[in-house]
Amino acid sequence: MIFTSLRTDGDHGYGAMAERMVELAAQQPGFLGAESARDGLGITVSYWADLASIAAWKQNAEHLVAQRLGRERWYTDFRTRIARVERDYGM
Repeated sequence: MIFTSLRTDGDHGYGAMAERMVELAAQQPGFLGAESARDGLGITVSYWADLASIAAWKQNAEHLVAQRLGRERWYTDFRTRIARVERDYGM
């Protein structure tokens, strides 16, 4: 799952919530890991075992609160993309 976003000015509790979402996602069945970066455009790539795991994460009660606050306070724009990793290699 690829989540890209543009932030509003100021933190407004974003940092604490972002940390909590990483902790919470790691406890979810099917979670395989995540990578994140922000330099103007934020991007978080989270890896999941299957679509059912992604759907369950989307409906997690705490995550629903974070989604609502994201729309209300933290993001001027965002996009979520669901994609399959066909190959992963590196050094």
